[in-house]
Amino acid sequence: MVMTKIGDLDVSPLALGGNVFGWTADRERSFEVLDAYVAGGGTFLDTADQYSAWVQGNGGGESETIIGDWTASRRNRDDLVIATKGGRHPDHMGLSAPTMRAAVDDSLKRLRTDRIDLYYTHFDDPSVPVEEIMTTLDELVTAGKIRQIAVSNVEPDRLRASLEFSEREGTARYVAIQPHYSLVSRDTYEGARRDLAEKHGLVAVPYYGLAAGFLTGKYRPGATVDSVRAGGASKHTDTERGRNVLAALDAVAEEQHKAVATIALAWLAARLTVATPLASARTLDQLPPLLDVARTTLTADQATRLTEASA
Repeated sequence: MVMTKIGDLDVSPLALGGNVFGWTADRERSFEVLDAYVAGGGTFLDTADQYSAWVQGNGGGESETIIGDWTASRRNRDDLVIATKGGRHPDHMGLSAPTMRAAVDDSLKRLRTDRIDLYYTHFDDPSVPVEEIMTTLDELVTAGKIRQIAVSNVEPDRLRASLEFSEREGTARYVAIQPHYSLVSRDTYEGARRDLAEKHGLVAVPYYGLAAGFLTGKYRPGATVDSVRAGGASKHTDTERGRNVLAALDAVAEEQHKAVATIALAWLAARLTVATPLASARTLDQLPPLLDVARTTLTADQATRLTEASA
């Protein structure tokens, strides 16, 4: 499997999302999915300290704990690139210096590791100056607790200020951005955010690349899908863009003899600045179409048809 670069990190062409671990996938099922992902050549795990605090009875950190227990049991930590995010754990809300320091230390404990390979500020905290955020991240990198830093949900003006501060002061700088981006959500990244990423050399690891499951093709008008994500996915079924995108995906999938989900992720992987798409699997049968993106290349005509359908 050909690896791709995020800063100095070598990562596989598909990042496995850990948001389902401790939510729709229990510990045993999560271990099975993680084993299968690695067996399929995957090396890049993505989680966050808040996963999955929204579930009744959870306190946040469940996904990190499962990943940490799994890597310890498999003794494969050094074979993996582990990304996590901070800023939204119920005990560590925001991005002030003391909050970030405590959040990183707790993530390290749950992940049972001495370093986080890629650390994202999950959501911006406008109450904290970018100078404080970037200086604190630099401190954590210097301490060896974080290898590379990245950013997820942030407004362009704050992103620009953060990047300019790092360049001016010589601190650690963002190497990646994790935007909301897919065939049915392009303006959430294309435009000012992507322009900044391209200008400053950031690569993208988009989330919601399958639009909460809509771009797997299983959500169709009149279809009922038993999933906690059904509401988020089904909102696209009755839109003109949704119908056009599904029609184009169906046609290209048939031409390629691939799953619809594979084609949707292959389109994303080929977009400007994108290093690797991110997707999660709560069951073993959901995983092969995701891993297959590493072996899928769209023709120029196929990519154009999908892009036009999503306009």
